[in-house]
Amino acid sequence: MTKAELVAKIASEGGIIKSQAEKALNGLVAAVSAALSGGDKITLVGFGTFSVAARSEREGRNPRTGEKIKIPASKAVKFKAGKTLSEKIK
Repeated sequence: MTKAELVAKIASEGGIIKSQAEKALNGLVAAVSAALSGGDKITLVGFGTFSVAARSEREGRNPRTGEKIKIPASKAVKFKAGKTLSEKIK
């Protein structure tokens, strides 16, 4: 599903026009991004939890040459589906 399709779905489900749905979606994305970059965790009951996980430095291999390389430490976004969402997918 693309962003345009999601906006259209939100507009039809919420009974609002597409421009309002797009503003709401952009606001949600901005709020989630800001919270995660600040190190916060976001929990939407029934849907899931967004959090930031730290990845430690590790050793990898260049697939072309087989040479060992160091992969630096980084942070990654994690999502854990909630119970209601998990049941709907099954």
